[in-house]
Amino acid sequence: MTDEMIVRPGGPADAKTILRLLDDATAWLVAWGRTGQWGATPASEDPRRVVQADVWATGGGLWLAVVGDRPVGALVVGAATDYVPAATEPELYVNLLVTDRAYAGRGVGGRLLAHAADLARARGLPLLRVDCHAGDDGALVRWYERQGFTATEPFTVERPGRNPWPGQVLARRL
Repeated sequence: MTDEMIVRPGGPADAKTILRLLDDATAWLVAWGRTGQWGATPASEDPRRVVQADVWATGGGLWLAVVGDRPVGALVVGAATDYVPAATEPELYVNLLVTDRAYAGRGVGGRLLAHAADLARARGLPLLRVDCHAGDDGALVRWYERQGFTATEPFTVERPGRNPWPGQVLARRL
């Protein structure tokens, strides 16, 4: 399947694609009772997430995995978010990785992470980091570990009026 897939740069017109992928992933998580990661509200109905998708689409770090003419995954790379512990060396940070659930198990996420590693190497950066939801049963952390990342710092994002969000930073040396 990954042979049929290309990875192309994204742009301003792809904000709706990001929202579609997030909405589909959120619906899948909700169906499995896993609302801790992104909640239960579709991203396209959350004004904050709509703005975030626009920023990602116009920021120069968006890449899309495409099969035929259908985007099946999105990757955003850039600087680390302010809620994670700072890196002690130059890095490239994965700000978003989301895949089309209809293509689950076909290597979309792994292909996008390999692309992120290639981007970091091309920039002479020795480190690729990502953070993810560390709640529920820890399955997402284990998935990143299977992709060659090592769990480093756990962290918690306090959210007024809602439960804290448990996160895990993972790193991959290049």
